[in-house]
Amino acid sequence: MNKLIDALSTHGYYIWDDFISQEEVAELRDCIPGDWKKARIGRNDDVTRIETIRSDKIQWLKRDMGAPVASFLDKMEEIRLEANRHFFLGLFEYEAHFAKYEKGDFYQKHLDCFKGNENRRLTTVFYMNESWSEEDAGELVVYDLNDNEIATIPPRSGRLFVFLSEQFPHEVLPTNAERFSIAGWFRINGVKDNQLDIAH
Repeated sequence: MNKLIDALSTHGYYIWDDFISQEEVAELRDCIPGDWKKARIGRNDDVTRIETIRSDKIQWLKRDMGAPVASFLDKMEEIRLEANRHFFLGLFEYEAHFAKYEKGDFYQKHLDCFKGNENRRLTTVFYMNESWSEEDAGELVVYDLNDNEIATIPPRSGRLFVFLSEQFPHEVLPTNAERFSIAGWFRINGVKDNQLDIAH
């Protein structure tokens, strides 16, 4: 955890390999429901489906999906508490979904903060691809705000990538094989149209 905090303070992002064991990764994958939904762009009333931007499918995480999911969410809570303690971010809640990319799927370059509603402060991406190889592609490419490429991250099983949501545009390159991950966001409380903006 100290390495995560130090890296966020220095670089704004951190790659955490072997975040959980491969056995735990397999148990987590076994919890994924079969009713995938096509991913959309935006939030609340502004949500739209634009397949030229992203083509993955998702399933929102819920604690009652099983003990492995609950354990993963508990680990995210530990990160939330540590980030708040060190950086005073005011992170209030965590939302996350399973993501499945089938062959040819992608997600074009984007920021995780919605324009005019920058409640997402810290992003996590966790990978569950047991036998990933370089030929499978589907890497995450990360940029700075000046559009300089700063990292290309292979989606290896057990790897967690954590970064400041407002600072790093990123994209998922087209994948050549089925690709599984958990994308999540630590959020602060916000108000939109005179209503609290609360996650799922």
